[in-house]
Amino acid sequence: MPIGLVGELVSIGTLVLRVRDPDLPRPFRAPAIWLVAPAAAGTSLFPMFGPPLDAWIRLAVWLVIGLAIYAAHGRRHSRLRVSAERSARL
Repeated sequence: MPIGLVGELVSIGTLVLRVRDPDLPRPFRAPAIWLVAPAAAGTSLFPMFGPPLDAWIRLAVWLVIGLAIYAAHGRRHSRLRVSAERSARL
């Protein structure tokens, strides 16, 4: 995932949490969150317009390869699958 997209998601996620669960204990306070979070999301999104199309295509290809490896590993090492196999043997 591009760094800009991660920053944008964190910024917007912070606002969503402030609205959905305002009483949630927070280890730190962000100043003027209603101004800072949208500005941070905007500045995180801006660098994503720079890379050429072939960079985005390579990103998509490697993302698909990585997700396939992740899914294969998860399927093989899933705790749910292992526990289901153990219970089926009994």
